[in-house]
Amino acid sequence: MNATVTTYAIYLTLALPLTIWVARNLFRNGRIFLVDCFHGNESLADSVNQLLVMGFYLINFGFVALYLKLVDEVQEVRGIFEALSGKLGVVLLVLGGMHFFNLVVFTRMRKRATWSQAPPPLPPTGVI
Repeated sequence: MNATVTTYAIYLTLALPLTIWVARNLFRNGRIFLVDCFHGNESLADSVNQLLVMGFYLINFGFVALYLKLVDEVQEVRGIFEALSGKLGVVLLVLGGMHFFNLVVFTRMRKRATWSQAPPPLPPTGVI
Protein backbone atom coordinates (compact mmCIF):
# COMPACT_ATOMS: atom_id res chain seq x y z
CA MET A 1 0.00 0.00 0.00
CA ASN A 2 1.53 3.33 -1.01
CA ALA A 3 1.52 6.54 1.03
CA THR A 4 -1.33 8.15 -0.91
CA VAL A 5 -3.70 5.24 -0.27
CA THR A 6 -2.62 5.24 3.40
CA THR A 7 -3.46 8.95 3.57
CA TYR A 8 -6.89 8.30 2.08
CA ALA A 9 -7.56 5.53 4.59
CA ILE A 10 -6.46 7.60 7.58
CA TYR A 11 -8.42 10.62 6.36
CA LEU A 12 -11.65 8.64 6.08
CA THR A 13 -10.97 6.85 9.37
CA LEU A 14 -10.73 10.21 11.14
CA ALA A 15 -13.16 12.44 9.19
CA LEU A 16 -16.20 10.16 9.19
CA PRO A 17 -16.26 9.38 12.95
CA LEU A 18 -15.55 13.05 13.67
CA THR A 19 -18.61 14.02 11.63
CA ILE A 20 -20.73 11.42 13.43
CA TRP A 21 -19.51 12.64 16.83
CA VAL A 22 -20.35 16.27 16.02
CA ALA A 23 -23.78 15.33 14.65
CA ARG A 24 -24.64 13.27 17.74
CA ASN A 25 -23.62 16.10 20.05
CA LEU A 26 -25.64 18.61 18.08
CA PHE A 27 -28.64 16.27 18.11
CA ARG A 28 -28.46 15.58 21.84
CA ASN A 29 -27.71 19.14 22.99
CA GLY A 30 -29.87 20.95 20.44
CA ARG A 31 -33.15 19.32 21.47
CA ILE A 32 -33.81 21.69 24.38
CA PHE A 33 -33.10 24.69 22.18
CA LEU A 34 -35.47 23.43 19.48
CA VAL A 35 -38.24 22.69 21.98
CA ASP A 36 -37.95 26.32 23.11
CA CYS A 37 -38.00 27.56 19.50
CA PHE A 38 -41.19 25.60 18.83
CA HIS A 39 -43.02 26.78 21.99
CA GLY A 40 -42.73 23.46 23.83
CA ASN A 41 -43.97 21.32 20.93
CA GLU A 42 -41.65 18.38 21.60
CA SER A 43 -42.79 16.20 18.72
CA LEU A 44 -42.17 18.99 16.20
CA ALA A 45 -38.80 19.79 17.78
CA ASP A 46 -37.76 16.11 17.68
CA SER A 47 -38.85 15.81 14.06
CA VAL A 48 -36.93 18.93 13.01
CA ASN A 49 -33.92 17.73 15.01
CA GLN A 50 -33.94 14.41 13.10
CA LEU A 51 -34.20 16.23 9.77
CA LEU A 52 -31.35 18.57 10.72
CA VAL A 53 -29.10 15.65 11.63
CA MET A 54 -29.90 13.89 8.35
CA GLY A 55 -29.09 17.04 6.37
CA PHE A 56 -25.92 17.53 8.41
CA TYR A 57 -24.79 13.97 7.60
CA LEU A 58 -25.58 14.32 3.90
CA ILE A 59 -23.80 17.63 3.48
CA ASN A 60 -20.73 16.73 5.53
CA PHE A 61 -20.29 13.17 4.25
CA GLY A 62 -20.65 14.54 0.73
CA PHE A 63 -18.01 17.15 1.45
CA VAL A 64 -15.65 14.58 2.99
CA ALA A 65 -16.08 12.36 -0.08
CA LEU A 66 -15.56 15.18 -2.57
CA TYR A 67 -12.55 16.49 -0.65
CA LEU A 68 -10.85 13.06 -0.62
CA LYS A 69 -8.74 13.46 -3.75
CA LEU A 70 -5.17 14.65 -3.32
CA VAL A 71 -3.58 16.82 -6.00
CA ASP A 72 -0.08 15.38 -5.64
CA GLU A 73 1.16 11.88 -4.87
CA VAL A 74 2.18 11.49 -1.22
CA GLN A 75 5.78 10.30 -0.98
CA GLU A 76 6.81 10.02 2.66
CA VAL A 77 5.39 9.84 6.17
CA ARG A 78 5.85 13.59 6.44
CA GLY A 79 3.63 14.04 3.38
CA ILE A 80 0.93 11.92 5.01
CA PHE A 81 0.86 14.22 8.04
CA GLU A 82 0.89 17.35 5.90
CA ALA A 83 -1.94 16.14 3.68
CA LEU A 84 -3.99 14.96 6.65
CA SER A 85 -3.54 18.18 8.60
CA GLY A 86 -4.73 20.25 5.67
CA LYS A 87 -7.68 18.03 4.83
CA LEU A 88 -8.84 17.48 8.41
CA GLY A 89 -8.40 21.19 9.16
CA VAL A 90 -10.76 22.07 6.31
CA VAL A 91 -13.25 19.39 7.44
CA LEU A 92 -13.18 20.84 10.97
CA LEU A 93 -13.75 24.34 9.61
CA VAL A 94 -16.71 23.12 7.54
CA LEU A 95 -18.19 21.33 10.58
CA GLY A 96 -17.76 24.48 12.65
CA GLY A 97 -19.29 26.59 9.90
CA MET A 98 -22.30 24.28 9.69
CA HIS A 99 -22.74 24.48 13.46
CA PHE A 100 -22.48 28.29 13.41
CA PHE A 101 -25.00 28.52 10.55
CA ASN A 102 -27.47 26.32 12.46
CA LEU A 103 -27.06 28.46 15.58
CA VAL A 104 -27.72 31.66 13.64
CA VAL A 105 -30.85 30.26 11.99
CA PHE A 106 -32.33 28.88 15.19
CA THR A 107 -31.41 31.92 17.24
CA ARG A 108 -33.41 34.02 14.78
CA MET A 109 -36.28 31.56 15.03
CA ARG A 110 -36.15 31.72 18.80
CA LYS A 111 -36.14 35.54 18.74
CA ARG A 112 -39.24 35.56 16.57
CA ALA A 113 -40.93 33.08 18.89
CA THR A 114 -40.22 35.22 21.96
CA TRP A 115 -41.29 38.45 20.21
CA SER A 116 -44.73 37.02 19.52
CA GLN A 117 -45.12 36.24 23.24
CA ALA A 118 -43.82 39.61 24.45
CA PRO A 119 -46.23 42.15 25.94
CA PRO A 120 -47.16 45.11 23.72
CA PRO A 121 -44.94 48.19 23.95
CA LEU A 122 -45.88 50.92 26.40
CA PRO A 123 -47.19 54.22 25.08
CA PRO A 124 -44.87 57.23 25.35
CA THR A 125 -45.08 59.07 28.66
CA GLY A 126 -43.81 62.46 27.71
CA VAL A 127 -43.00 64.91 24.94
CA ILE A 128 -39.48 65.72 23.89
